[in-house]
Amino acid sequence: MRSFEAKNSMTSEGIERIGLYAYVCPATMIYTHSGIQIKGINVRNILITTMINQIFNEDCLEGMKRIPDGSIDLTVTSPPYDNLRTYNGYSWDFEWIARELYRVTKQWGVVVWVVWDSYDKKWSETLTSFKQALYFKEIWFNIHDTMIYQKNSYPFPPSNRYYQQFEYMFVLSKWKPKTTNIQRQKTIWQKKTWEVSTTRNPDWSTVEMKYEKWKDDRKMDNVWVINTGYMRSTKDKEAYKHPAIFPDELCERHILSWSNPWDIVLDPFAWSGTTLKMAKKNWRDYIWIEISEEYCNIAQERITKHLWSI
Repeated sequence: MRSFEAKNSMTSEGIERIGLYAYVCPATMIYTHSGIQIKGINVRNILITTMINQIFNEDCLEGMKRIPDGSIDLTVTSPPYDNLRTYNGYSWDFEWIARELYRVTKQWGVVVWVVWDSYDKKWSETLTSFKQALYFKEIWFNIHDTMIYQKNSYPFPPSNRYYQQFEYMFVLSKWKPKTTNIQRQKTIWQKKTWEVSTTRNPDWSTVEMKYEKWKDDRKMDNVWVINTGYMRSTKDKEAYKHPAIFPDELCERHILSWSNPWDIVLDPFAWSGTTLKMAKKNWRDYIWIEISEEYCNIAQERITKHLWSI
């Protein structure tokens, strides 16, 4: 599959890509980023079908360029954080990847972007995570939620800092998310039937909040305490060959929250294959892109060995 510049180029080699946005097919006269109808067949659907449930060992930007516009229901990913990991010497262009994520995401789709900050030469936090979140807003993503991933296993801090035990999970959407299967948690403390909870209006007046009492469960908080560490992040020993694995529980919660069975889940920084594993477990289709052959082999070994358990 190669790039074309001319809008009306034709080829006998099959479906081809034009620039970043359009796809063509032999004998096609009209090409558009919104999909092409040929004898009742949508070319965009053909292209995405050839990519789903595949592992691609390549640069994620090149891989995403082949994904048609508005094809992805959910992206769950965690890019390399500042200089905290060398990522086998590979580099990546955040702004180009952010724009490609916007392009491939469906109108009501979601991107979950899990990030953390390092320190600069002055020992100040870089705030890279916030800079990235603001850039996502610049390119018309909504910040649907800023969630916290709280770990119970973390390194010792410098002597003048508190323990760093959380990461940010920015939940991005183009519009109001279509799928919101909000997860639930056990109610630890319940109000008495006679107790009243209030909320304050802009004019400082109060109004009683309406909700059901004496329920055994409730909506989950947006601060997720995740069990992490060896044989806690996952039970798959193969995954620990990777220096920074994605916890199974964190990935699964997001997949359940923002997608439905047979939706397409993308991970452009696939690392040890956690997103792929959780997508398969929960009956989602997936597109998995990873530039490192070493990490691809780890994921392949992991998925092959644990195939029957998911």
